[in-house]
Amino acid sequence: MDFELSKEQHDIVQAAREFALGEFPDRALEFDREETFDYAIWKKACELGFVGMNIREEYGGAGLGLLEVCLVMEEFWAVDAGIGGAILTTSFGADLIDMFGTEEQKIKYLTPLPVGKGITAGAITEPDAGCDVSMASTTAVKEKDEYLINGTKMFISNGDVADYILVFCQTEPKHSDKHKRHSWIVVESDRKGFEANKLRGKLGIRAHDTAELTFTNVRVPTSNLLGEEGNGFSELMAFFNKTRIPIAAQGVGIARAALEEAVKYTTKRHQFGQPLSSFQGIQFKLAEMATKIRAARNLVYEAAWKADHGVMDPVLISMAKWFSGKIAVKCADEALQMHGGYGYLDEYKVQRIYRDAKIVEIYEGTKEIEKNIIARNLLS
Repeated sequence: MDFELSKEQHDIVQAAREFALGEFPDRALEFDREETFDYAIWKKACELGFVGMNIREEYGGAGLGLLEVCLVMEEFWAVDAGIGGAILTTSFGADLIDMFGTEEQKIKYLTPLPVGKGITAGAITEPDAGCDVSMASTTAVKEKDEYLINGTKMFISNGDVADYILVFCQTEPKHSDKHKRHSWIVVESDRKGFEANKLRGKLGIRAHDTAELTFTNVRVPTSNLLGEEGNGFSELMAFFNKTRIPIAAQGVGIARAALEEAVKYTTKRHQFGQPLSSFQGIQFKLAEMATKIRAARNLVYEAAWKADHGVMDPVLISMAKWFSGKIAVKCADEALQMHGGYGYLDEYKVQRIYRDAKIVEIYEGTKEIEKNIIARNLLS
């Protein structure tokens, strides 16, 4: 087995690291405090090829694999999770379009993403439907050659800035199988009856736009149906198999950030006449953090490598997603503890890392959902 990255992959890592270190640190605290983001940074990322990396070349992307996406995701999140998320989720839903869209839809919706001419969002979660997406109640009623959409979506990334939204909604509400009731429909954000309200006061990833969406008699043509009517749940599960891998890479990145801050601080900070890093208790914590990060990264790399070679392993993907989230939270907690009172001040990066880390255990499948998937496989 070859665990070495290729030269091209090493170059991608280096380029991503240089871009993130050059663009993120000076603005990260500002964006966190103000809950804003300067999309000029996103434009630069597009110009350098970091957005929509795995969109195929015929649609304007680089045609790279999920492993390359994970490499960039880790580097961005190791510098700042909020900015990294704000940039790399602007093409959220591209895989869904690529897997299930028509050729016309792929040209229309994919080609703007890598060049910074479009932002997309995926509207799945609702106020009363989170982990159990089969209970999503937003409806799309067919009227001749249009769908009439009504409902509310919650916690939607890019909801306030997206040009078009992929909406998971009921098209077959009376179907006896709850997994055959939903479909995906593309809604342009300039449609009458669509409203997005930016959510403020989030614990972390504050540069990353999140919104509540309301659809009130929004009309779209039936040609905006993505995939097969009534097959939306199955399409969503296939989509999650892809998207959960880069989310796991986010956990690795933020855990790495926590370790880097812990090493820097404990090396410089003196107590009882010597650096904190000279105490065995601190050294053991750093060693454990580094080992867990390496283990999580290996899970992510294996899941991504398999996916790029045509093997989707939902159990491995769930292991990577759950474990990376767990070590992100654990490493952030340990790093803040090492900082003591200074870790409570927002000018210290570790405070932001601590707040940002938790999201990895929540979105795109909570840690409980991931463990359910793993356990079901063991017990089947």
